[in-house]
Amino acid sequence: MNRKMLEDMGLTKEQVDAIMKENGENIEHAKEGLNAQIEELTKERDGYKDQITERDKQLNDLKKAAKDQKELQEQITQLQEDNKAAVEAHKAEMKQLRIDNAVEKALTESGARNAKAVRALLDLDKAELADDGTVKGLDAQLKALKGAEDSRFLFSEKKATIKGAKPGESGDIDPSGRETDPAKMSYEDFVAQAKENPEG
Repeated sequence: MNRKMLEDMGLTKEQVDAIMKENGENIEHAKEGLNAQIEELTKERDGYKDQITERDKQLNDLKKAAKDQKELQEQITQLQEDNKAAVEAHKAEMKQLRIDNAVEKALTESGARNAKAVRALLDLDKAELADDGTVKGLDAQLKALKGAEDSRFLFSEKKATIKGAKPGESGDIDPSGRETDPAKMSYEDFVAQAKENPEG
């Protein structure tokens, strides 16, 4: 999709600008998703490397410092417990990172206009990942929010419409003077539009 192709279709400059902006935002979302995955894998790799390095150092220090068998055994036992706790903590951190990335991806794909606002309405306290990398039950929660009267305005429609393409449509400002372009609308505009168009 490029500007010239849209202009050749007879669209106005404002319409072309709006479409190009939305297309650019979609590309940025995709880039953010890839960057998050790279960051996740890099963090996991570095975390394990750091743990191995720290364990080796602790064991070497232990060998030098231990003066008798009892003291040595006690320190080894404590070290093993500490290392086990560190591994479990790291696993939990990695799990949460994967869940966060999966949630962000689902919010983008669902058409959430404000990911932070929608996420605040989700129940993620006991979130678990499915085999396909998605969060169990998240799709159902998003569908429920998209269908609810008091939250459907937080999502954009799947089928994009071009303002001004029909007779009588003036563009991004409705007769009341309120902004109607989703990319520019405030929270108050979203609420007002949802009340005026409950089936929208």
